[in-house]
Amino acid sequence: MMPVKNVRNAVRGGTVSHARAQGSFPGRSSRKARPEASEDLGLRERKKARLRQQIIDTSIRLFRRRGYERTRIEDIVQILEISQPTFFRYFPSKDAVLREVGRRGFHCMKERLETELSNNATTAERLTRMYEGMAGEVESDRPLWRAVVLSGAMDPVRSPEMRRAEEVACALLTEILKEGQRCGEVSKKFPLTHLAQFMEGLYRTIVRGWAVDLGGQHSLKERVCSAVDFFLEGAKP
Repeated sequence: MMPVKNVRNAVRGGTVSHARAQGSFPGRSSRKARPEASEDLGLRERKKARLRQQIIDTSIRLFRRRGYERTRIEDIVQILEISQPTFFRYFPSKDAVLREVGRRGFHCMKERLETELSNNATTAERLTRMYEGMAGEVESDRPLWRAVVLSGAMDPVRSPEMRRAEEVACALLTEILKEGQRCGEVSKKFPLTHLAQFMEGLYRTIVRGWAVDLGGQHSLKERVCSAVDFFLEGAKP
């Protein structure tokens, strides 16, 4: 929102000037905010939000069609018929657009973890179903996720703003593993946070490898299922 200028009251000796407080200066009447002003402000914000989404949608189409390396900001602004300074008012780089995709990816993971926490199932069933589902979504949109991987958009080291999203996901995964411990399905030998970070790191490593391994023999789902099985075997009590 655009900042609204505040009118400062004159303060003298710790008290507000009575004349200004009463709005009784000669030739000056108290003004009320025009409804049209707030409507104009709302319209501007909606236009800005609409353009921001158009930049994201156009960029994603180009990443899917041309790949990460061949998608240029010049191409994005040309399609939208906007200037580069306008683009940079919304995003500092093309990688920043992909971080929006990364945020959505973490949000999707958070929703899946919350769903699994509410289900009555074993730890193996929960983890297999969740990671298989995520792998299926990534696999169905490989060109886009390859761009995400190459840009480091979901990497909390290269994109520090992703750290909070990763922490939330790991906290929910820790809850699933905690229930597994209570049910005797997960070892108590290791700290739960370490196990959660290990499983998440394993998943991200596999996705990164698959995204750039265009000639690989195994699908992402197959690789992820092997990773979950490997993790569960190592986490047995």
